[in-house]
Amino acid sequence: MGLIVIRTLLIFITLMIIMRLMGKRQIGEMQPFELVITLIIADLACIPMADTTIPLLYGIIAIITIFFLHQLICLLDLKCNPAKAILSGEPSLVLTKDGVDIQKLKQNNMDASDLLESLRSAGYFSLEAVHYGIYESTGQFSVLPNDEYQGKSLSVLIVSDGSFEHKNIALTKLPVSFFVDILKKRGIQRKNVYVWTIDGEGNNYLQEKGKKFETFRIELPEGASW
Repeated sequence: MGLIVIRTLLIFITLMIIMRLMGKRQIGEMQPFELVITLIIADLACIPMADTTIPLLYGIIAIITIFFLHQLICLLDLKCNPAKAILSGEPSLVLTKDGVDIQKLKQNNMDASDLLESLRSAGYFSLEAVHYGIYESTGQFSVLPNDEYQGKSLSVLIVSDGSFEHKNIALTKLPVSFFVDILKKRGIQRKNVYVWTIDGEGNNYLQEKGKKFETFRIELPEGASW
């Protein structure tokens, strides 16, 4: 029992030193390669702590080797732009003044509902509330707010990639036919709509595939609320 305690303490001290040497970014927002290295180090630390038949030195040497590998990758990340793009990825500008960049969003394996969720996490409840939205290489979502936006109601997603979002439509207490009529009046086919949101004040944000978004306002019937 005492041997396991001593081995655990030595591994813990080694890990603390290594993590501190890796820098503050390793502790905070990690790049993909840093996450992989952290997971490997965790596994390497567990093996000698749990199995006393494995020499402790083997575990420590493996952890130190991974540390030097991390330093080499960081050097490449700092000094070589092509390597930086491969190792850390690049920011993705998914929302601009022209609307949602559908291709960029798909490259990140995301759709309009994921984008709206990221917006809400950043404190914005409408696509119209921001000029630009960027997914950083760390996965963090950054926005440039639209200071002219005055909306004070939650936007709900009505159409995503040509399909009605029936759960969201149910929140509005309006029938699907109400939204079908709006598209007909505007001469828009649902299958061509990538994203369409509406807020409780009747403000609409609609973007057809391959086109710039448009905004318009409608009068909501009695009983509509969310």
